Amino acid sequence: MSIPRFGKPANTRRRYRLRLGAYAVLLRDNRMLITRQDTPESEFQLPGGGIDPDESPLQALHREVCEETGWHIANPRRLGSFRRFTYMPEYGFWAEKLCHVYLARPVLEIGPPTEAGHMAIWVPPSLATEMLTNEGDRHFTQYILGRLG
Repeated sequence: MSIPRFGKPANTRRRYRLRLGAYAVLLRDNRMLITRQDTPESEFQLPGGGIDPDESPLQALHREVCEETGWHIANPRRLGSFRRFTYMPEYGFWAEKLCHVYLARPVLEIGPPTEAGHMAIWVPPSLATEMLTNEGDRHFTQYILGRLG
């Protein structure tokens, strides 16, 4: 089974560094928790981010969601993965991002986001699908909302 790609295809003249990440569709009380990242450009995203070399995808998911939203999560369930090729200005390289996406429930707010340039936002799920900047995030959000009916 191949992993779907969203966004532009890889440029065969460019070298990409593989960047693994874990992201979450976070639903609670008919609302969805997303994050707005201000830099390097303003965009709305599923909370999550890179998996460090010493972490499992689930460890990274818990850490990244907490850093970007200020919430602890429970019961993460893997939905699937997608790839996208993009420049990462904060790291200074082109990346093939392999994004693992989970469904989870925000259970405890511990404070504001600790990662600079991030703001946690609660929105109706149908609005989130319009706000999310990248196609992969929108795909998995639409997928889970269709399954939940």
